[in-house]
Amino acid sequence: MALLGKDVAKQVKEILSEMEDEVKILFFSSDDESVCEYCSTIDQLLSELTELSDKLHVEKINVDEDPDAMERYDVEMVPALVLIPKDGKDRGVRFYGVPAGHEFSTFLQDILIFSKQAKPQLSEESVEKLSKIDKPVDIKVFVTTTCPYCPRAVLTAHQIALVNDNIKASMVEANEFMDLSARFGVSSVPHTVINEKHMFVGAYPEKEFVNEVLKALEV
Repeated sequence: MALLGKDVAKQVKEILSEMEDEVKILFFSSDDESVCEYCSTIDQLLSELTELSDKLHVEKINVDEDPDAMERYDVEMVPALVLIPKDGKDRGVRFYGVPAGHEFSTFLQDILIFSKQAKPQLSEESVEKLSKIDKPVDIKVFVTTTCPYCPRAVLTAHQIALVNDNIKASMVEANEFMDLSARFGVSSVPHTVINEKHMFVGAYPEKEFVNEVLKALEV
């Protein structure tokens, strides 16, 4: 049974028709269902998406068969999705868990952005501030698929990552990674964790989000 209904598939095809260049999705999975309960769901979703655009490609990486792959690509857990633009450069954007519900639109928007050279769509002021960062920054945005405010937080985090190679930004589906959610005290979403120590809750506007990133570097 298809995950995308006929009408949704038609809408998605129209969205993906706006892609300018090819985009590759690295899909990190495991055959161990205790580790990757939703891998088969993501596999099916990606299969249906690639049928809707010849510019979208998926490379499956089974971490059971290639245990060094996660370290090689700086991936922390499975299931994981990493978007790669046509130039082949990893831009630090991650999805941990199924990009379903409200996050499906986030995933599609990111694909379009990556098809257009993965250029950050942020203000000049934000880009200037972020460009000066010379230390590693890890942003995790915990979400649930039913949260209507989460896509804004995830998209902003991903845009921030596109500015500077020192920044990595990830969507983390809170219910799929319960241990990690518990570790950071996630009770409401979006819950953003920067460098594992600086946190805030809510979908902050771009300017405030950037300021939180800068604050995290001072902690």
